[in-house]
Amino acid sequence: MSLPEFLTEPGELEDLGPGDQYTLGGSEARHAAGAMRVRSGDRIQVVDGAGARITGEVLSIGDGPQVSLEVTSAGHEDPPSPQLVLVQALAKGGRDEQAIEAGTEVGADVVLPWQADRCVVRWRGPKVAKGVAKWQQTVLAATKQSRRAHLPRVGELQETAALAATVRAAVAEGDEVLIAHEEAEDNITGQQLGARAARVWILIGPEGGISPQEVDQLHQAGARPVSLGPYVLRASTAGPIALALLREQVRPS
Repeated sequence: MSLPEFLTEPGELEDLGPGDQYTLGGSEARHAAGAMRVRSGDRIQVVDGAGARITGEVLSIGDGPQVSLEVTSAGHEDPPSPQLVLVQALAKGGRDEQAIEAGTEVGADVVLPWQADRCVVRWRGPKVAKGVAKWQQTVLAATKQSRRAHLPRVGELQETAALAATVRAAVAEGDEVLIAHEEAEDNITGQQLGARAARVWILIGPEGGISPQEVDQLHQAGARPVSLGPYVLRASTAGPIALALLREQVRPS
């Protein structure tokens, strides 16, 4: 059984090695001592979201609370290459959050919220910051659940015009950008993806579908329409499935 994982700030774990002591504090220590009921003698892992990971044995639970541990192993994981970018349209019923949660567990490295033309859910005014913060919390929890050492970045909300400009810039830098579309002739598994691409993107629309105007706009910006298979998927499942298929193609095991 894998050890429970907790997240600290980038750089916190630098220069730590076996025999050193480390103290976990803040909300993660409260979660460890409260919900997870970590006790002295337990073994846990701590990551910094930027690749550093330590394993340690809990020495004590102090006031605050604070969780003190002795490091038994330490290391650093290289970032995945190429990075996988999930552009997820807002969806009702929490299906967009389900998508980014599972997408993080599958391997997304960047998540961008997209307010497409046919989105029923709309982020306006204060809802924008609130929505992004909620997605960040969802991604953080999924990172710990999947025992990842790298915390995916959640970008700012983009409407289609801004997204098209983002796609155009990404393609100009050599990124591969795909857009999931049920009427596409090419399948996602048959793509010739550039071996040197730093990032591979997959754009997932809302359950009302991506409008023809959006498909044309994004295609002109450099995104290639691809099919995810013979069946129409929900917004909550399309992204994770696409990421899983892409990961097998671009990240050799």
